[in-house]
Amino acid sequence: MKPTRRTGSAFDRAEAAFKSATTKPAEPAPKANIVPEGKEMVSLRLDRAVLEHFQEDGPGWQDRINAALRQAAGLDGE
Repeated sequence: MKPTRRTGSAFDRAEAAFKSATTKPAEPAPKANIVPEGKEMVSLRLDRAVLEHFQEDGPGWQDRINAALRQAAGLDGE
C-alpha cells in the first residue's frame, strides 16, 4: 500500500492550523433594540406619603406603584 502524499509545505499547514485556532468566528448581526419584558431593580426616592399610600393595602405595593406609573406613562394599553 502506497503512503498518502501530503500536499503543501509544512509551513503552509502550520500557518493554516494557527489561523483556524486564532481567528475569531464571525459575530452575529446586532439585534434590534427591543425593550426587555422583565422587570429591573432600581432605586427610587418617593415622598413618604406616596409610599404609605401604596403600602396601606399590604403586600404587592411595588406592583401597584408599577401599575400607576404605567398608567401615568400611557403604557396601559400595551
